Amino acid sequence: MPAATTERPVKLECRSVWKLFGPGAERFLAQRSGATAGDAATAGLIVAAADVSLAVREGEIFVIMGLSGSGKSTLVRCMSRLIEPTAGEVLFNGEDLRAIPAKRMIEIRRHQMGMVFQHFALLPHLTVLGNVAFPPQVRGVARTEREKRAREMVELVGLGGREGFFPRELSGGQQQRVGIARSLAVEPELWFLDEPFSALDPLIRREMQDEFIRLQSVLRKTIVFITHDFDEAIRLADRIAIMKDGMIVQTGTPEDLVLNPADDYVAEFTQAVTKAKVVRVATLMRAPDGAGGRPEVEAGLRIAEAARRFTDGVDALTVTAQDGARVGTLRREDVVAMMLKG
Repeated sequence: MPAATTERPVKLECRSVWKLFGPGAERFLAQRSGATAGDAATAGLIVAAADVSLAVREGEIFVIMGLSGSGKSTLVRCMSRLIEPTAGEVLFNGEDLRAIPAKRMIEIRRHQMGMVFQHFALLPHLTVLGNVAFPPQVRGVARTEREKRAREMVELVGLGGREGFFPRELSGGQQQRVGIARSLAVEPELWFLDEPFSALDPLIRREMQDEFIRLQSVLRKTIVFITHDFDEAIRLADRIAIMKDGMIVQTGTPEDLVLNPADDYVAEFTQAVTKAKVVRVATLMRAPDGAGGRPEVEAGLRIAEAARRFTDGVDALTVTAQDGARVGTLRREDVVAMMLKG
């Protein structure tokens, strides 16, 4: 497992970010210290993001989720200044993106950020290789170098041999892989993905999630991932922020949200989730009991995976840390009890 997110430096941070639509939005916030989303709505303004504060740490997958209209896509566009926030700070590597000139912001997007959206937006007249090489071309990278990088990315996403295909000759899943390869061609420090798999059918979507997990295990990018699907969120996320009406309702690990929902809204998202797929061994284990000769299981493994080790009469597993040290005991009866509770 990667280092705990709390040990990693912050890559991207939002501090009291607002996005209001309507005349006089900036004046309203300037005159109303401590304003709420309700105040803004009463003033006739449309609230897309309300006093949002969050921190995305280096190398983590930070998922922002909520129902349609909750403000998640608007927020991610504010993070990259594709949409200008009404108020607040957006810090990237400690630099306030709202305080820099537009030209500098364009350079950051071109050189340090990658973006993948729900609609693939591939250039139909370019081949797979041409699409992937296009961002480096915009940056002025020499043809030999950009095509070399593009071929590496095409291979990375599993499309080797299709470099000469045009988008119309590819399936939906393959087209999205091209979109992912294209966004990686600039070697971004920060990767934004806005519902990248929601247009795909369920089987291909699952395959793309698996592919995404594989890519992240290789690349270790800092990722902000938008989705409205909680099952997708818990498969992919290190941490999740749930939005409602432009506000962050709760932020935490998938396990935090499932075991300790902040309110009924969060509880609705998590009520159908099988806890064994989310809860990790470390949460359910007991203190080490000193017994030896048992099968071992890592503390970071999810209970659903660990449960398969209880075979041939095994009633307890020795829990180990990443360094192999024994840190606890996982008992069959505790796993069964948790599964029976849902």
